Amino acid sequence: MFELILASASPRRLALLQDLGFKVSSKPQDIDETPLQDEDPEDLVTRLALTKARSALDSLESRDQRLVLGSDTIVLCDGQILGKPVNKATAYAMLRLLSGRQHHVITAVALLDYQREAVELSKTAVSFRTLRDDEIESYWETGEPADKAGAYAIQGLGGMFISEINGSYSGVVGLPIFETASLLAQFHVDTSSILKSCHE
Repeated sequence: MFELILASASPRRLALLQDLGFKVSSKPQDIDETPLQDEDPEDLVTRLALTKARSALDSLESRDQRLVLGSDTIVLCDGQILGKPVNKATAYAMLRLLSGRQHHVITAVALLDYQREAVELSKTAVSFRTLRDDEIESYWETGEPADKAGAYAIQGLGGMFISEINGSYSGVVGLPIFETASLLAQFHVDTSSILKSCHE
């Protein structure tokens, strides 16, 4: 069975890859995610996804042929990059900013081995209905927003706030499946075997 190294601690990314039938080893990387001065949002997620993957590859004990996947997701609204909220006040501010408006979720996926590397980008438009303050309060109390970019999870309770999505649902979750499959094909991974394994 082909094994993929995931340079992330995200249980959502891990679950998406496992749902596709991959044997996955998680190797989280602690990197500085501070944007560079005047860094474009797409350049930021690309750099972070690559940095995570390169760091994980460098940490492997052997140079066996292995593929490492890194990914990074940001929420962009009014030119502001919304990462994970550092506290309740930050989460409130993020959710109030998103309330009744459209924002974009940008996810970069990087795949590499010792010979080459490639990156794909996913950009999805997400619209929120107007949120009441008591809803934001109750949502924060669930604990769900605390470790999510933009302070919400589309696959969780935050999904009740979303009125429209245009793009990749899995990209908003944290790992766009179409782009990931495209990268795997570039590295000559037979993705058709994933489909076959679902019938075995």
